[in-house]
Amino acid sequence: MAWSFPIGRLFGSELRVHATFFLLIAWIGVSGYFAGGVAGAALYVLYILILFACVVAHEFGHALVARRFGIRTPDVTLLPIGGLARLERMPEKPSEEILVALAGPAVNVVIFAVLALIFGLEAAATPLTEISLATLPSQIAILNLILAIFNLLPAFPMDGGRVLRALLSLTTDRVRATRIAATAGQVLAFGMGLFGLIYGNPMLLLIAFFIFIAAGSESSDEQMREVARRMMARDAMITSFDALAPDDGLDTASAALIRTTQHEFPVIDPGSGRFEGFLTRDALFKALAAPERPRRVADIMLHEVPRASLMEGLDTVLARMQPGTAAVAILSEGDRMIGYITRENVGELMVVANARRG
Repeated sequence: MAWSFPIGRLFGSELRVHATFFLLIAWIGVSGYFAGGVAGAALYVLYILILFACVVAHEFGHALVARRFGIRTPDVTLLPIGGLARLERMPEKPSEEILVALAGPAVNVVIFAVLALIFGLEAAATPLTEISLATLPSQIAILNLILAIFNLLPAFPMDGGRVLRALLSLTTDRVRATRIAATAGQVLAFGMGLFGLIYGNPMLLLIAFFIFIAAGSESSDEQMREVARRMMARDAMITSFDALAPDDGLDTASAALIRTTQHEFPVIDPGSGRFEGFLTRDALFKALAAPERPRRVADIMLHEVPRASLMEGLDTVLARMQPGTAAVAILSEGDRMIGYITRENVGELMVVANARRG
């Protein structure tokens, strides 16, 4: 995810923090300072850090259960509005999707039960402006219960929305089930946004905006996956392109960029004909602006590129097209390039395919 950076690894997944997360920490710290000075700021920051540790535990609940079904979780990102576990793919069997979805709230319920058993809930009603180290465990316990209940709302992108989609897909197709759950999510987002606007709660407005966008995105993605299941890599690949050689200079690459409409250029060894990687437009711009300009395309190209064969299913190819992936190379034997697939041309294919269906 853009604007995020790694801070370590946990259970085989990269743990990342979005830059805006620190804005939340700063805001909480300032609020605590005005409420109780330096001690108040420290207590507020501790409160929010413990809360987000529970959010991380929630996301790893999803990740570890998904791993039981052979689904990797490349990374978990902390955002100001919560966490996001990026699964390699979503389970399509309803029973598996339900288990993965419920694993996150189950972690919060366990945290609630443990804290309530050890510390009790007598101090849970203490207002946030009056919390102390003594009341903090009870407050965290109640917040975990609230997180579990909120995430079980039957609307995308909450976990309850995924449970609803899985149950609906038992009686209807997955695209329609996703559309119903996404619509429920957008209705919920509208209500939350209206409530936040009336009562002047900017955080609620931010959460409502995120839910509305994420619900619509989930519905669009599922439609794309449904179309992709009926196609192969050959149906979506670009076959007319200009290529560069590893030893080409940046001037040659710049001329190709101006001459064509390509945003990425396959780099092919002229002697063997083997595909070596991709030079992206962004990488070229960055190199041209560098104080010490690299000399060769090979110095700035992407070497680690997802690869696929001509007859692979397009849905399999899309699963490899993770955020940050420039393109997927379609190769024949001997690593010779036949074509490549980008997000842009897949989007164009989906528009055409939906138009033909409709």
